[in-house]
Amino acid sequence: MSHFSKKYYLFLVTFLGTLSAFGPFVTDMYLPTLPSMADVFHTTPSLVQMGLATSMLGLAVGQVFFGPLSDKYGRKAVLVSAMVLFAVSTVACIYSPSIEFFNVCRFLQGLGGSGGLVLSRSVATDCYSGRELAKTLAIIGAVNGIAPVTAPVIGGLVSAAVGWQGIFWILFGIGAGILVMCLIFRESHSKDKRYTGSIMSLMSKFPEIFRLRYFVVYTLLYAFNCGVLFSYVSSASFIIQNHFGFSELQFAIIFGVNALGIGLGSGMSLKFRKMSNAALFGAAGITVSALVQILVSVLLPSFWPYEVFTFLMLVSVGFILTSATTMAMDEGRSMVGTASAIFGASGFLFGGIVSPLVGLGDILSTTLILVTVCGLMALLFAVISFRRPAIHAAS
Repeated sequence: MSHFSKKYYLFLVTFLGTLSAFGPFVTDMYLPTLPSMADVFHTTPSLVQMGLATSMLGLAVGQVFFGPLSDKYGRKAVLVSAMVLFAVSTVACIYSPSIEFFNVCRFLQGLGGSGGLVLSRSVATDCYSGRELAKTLAIIGAVNGIAPVTAPVIGGLVSAAVGWQGIFWILFGIGAGILVMCLIFRESHSKDKRYTGSIMSLMSKFPEIFRLRYFVVYTLLYAFNCGVLFSYVSSASFIIQNHFGFSELQFAIIFGVNALGIGLGSGMSLKFRKMSNAALFGAAGITVSALVQILVSVLLPSFWPYEVFTFLMLVSVGFILTSATTMAMDEGRSMVGTASAIFGASGFLFGGIVSPLVGLGDILSTTLILVTVCGLMALLFAVISFRRPAIHAAS
């Protein structure tokens, strides 16, 4: 464990929490406006949802580049470059003349935001290991749980007051704030530990990380868990507003309450002696919640049963977010930036795949099917990780 003053440790946790919150803010903040943006751009709900998918794709692709580059050039320089890209693309989103241009800008926005995501894990792994890494990631996860709570609420209020462009000005302000915080952040990847080869040889290191069998297992566990999460995220506004008849602001509040479940599960994962136990518990919770939801949607098709089991499902998602991240980053410690890139990209890649799929057919039924399939696959990889001979202890 790295020893910091209490003051800097609090700053570091807040800083890393803010970086990791980029995903929820980029994807969630304008969720309340998704149904109405179809009218703004005179287009279809499917094309509006594509903006969610392109941002997730950017969040996935960007990590593949920023992670390895941070192994060579350090975390701080790469982070600053990513934040500049994020700020510029956010302004471009605001002045988009068409939905097609907007969706391209959303990809670039996700690309810039991905730097914060990949480096939040890399910096934490630079500084901590084992139990301390799990604790730090759980704290970051809890901080990150605030992002989905506040993002749609702020988005709903801002949209109602000044329109959807105001949401993106707030995102711009967050990016600018992180650039200021970079002045305080101390480089965590010292020059003597950096990769000294060429960029091409650095990129050729990707196959090496895939030879770590259990890193792949933990990454797939995380990816299918993200499939569950983004199936919910991309469909929630349509299900809660259009299917159950709630307003934009009511949706934002409901979505925020549900997001608390992710932070709750993330923190509770530390109660388990081994991270693999927490992962298995979470995957089982997702699967059971999804199967019960399917049954309830047929027998008792009302909001409250949907809400209760959605909340329990998201608590279970939180268990896996912390446990899978801890196990994967410990496993890929020899190539932290590259490992973080592949790990993080897998989640948003799966998110980008499932997001357009929820719009096929009846959105509630399709979402429940996707959540069930992803939950069962997460359970499979959680069982494999649980049976591993080596112990990933939380203490």
